[in-house]
Amino acid sequence: MNNETTALISLKEAMKRVDHKLQALEAQFKELDCTKDSLTQRFEEHSKALASQAAQDELWRAVLATKFTSMELNILYSYIIEVLICLHTCVLEKLPDLVQGLPTLASVLRRKVKNQRIRVVWESVLAECGLQEGDITALCTFFIAHGNKAEYYGTKVRQMYIRDVACLITNMVKNQALQDSLLRAVQVIEKGKAVKAPEEQKSSLKELIPSVRN
Repeated sequence: MNNETTALISLKEAMKRVDHKLQALEAQFKELDCTKDSLTQRFEEHSKALASQAAQDELWRAVLATKFTSMELNILYSYIIEVLICLHTCVLEKLPDLVQGLPTLASVLRRKVKNQRIRVVWESVLAECGLQEGDITALCTFFIAHGNKAEYYGTKVRQMYIRDVACLITNMVKNQALQDSLLRAVQVIEKGKAVKAPEEQKSSLKELIPSVRN
């Protein structure tokens, strides 16, 4: 074997070693990319969770900080009661075979998380009423915060005390998310989409409180 052949073999072996190293480096870069993507996804999820928690904390502060008179509180509470009853009733109308399994709005909110059929109907009902999930969070927060001390006022009583409830909300509620949700709730009632709140339905809505807190 001459010197040229030996040099060629050595060169080929060197090229193979370089190729192996490049392949190893490529594998390491792919692994690093996967790790980077995973960390980025986790960071984004964590950021969203923090943002959501911050928004909820701000919502609670707004609900608790706004100082309503007894009459104002009762009126807003009454609108919320009627909207929540309306949503529950509409869901049951679309799911008549699940009436026994969805006795309260809390049961709808709880079961829609894992039940696609209930979730689709729930989203449809919200869309029909012009509401969003954020509105329900705000209304339920208000309900939980004030439900134990508020009193239900029927339509005639509400109109006797306050002619323009939208103006009351705009002037009193400074948190934009809460203000928008309350205004939309009033709009649902004023458009006639909500049902009246009989005494027996009001008592069942009290069951919403522990379930939403969980």
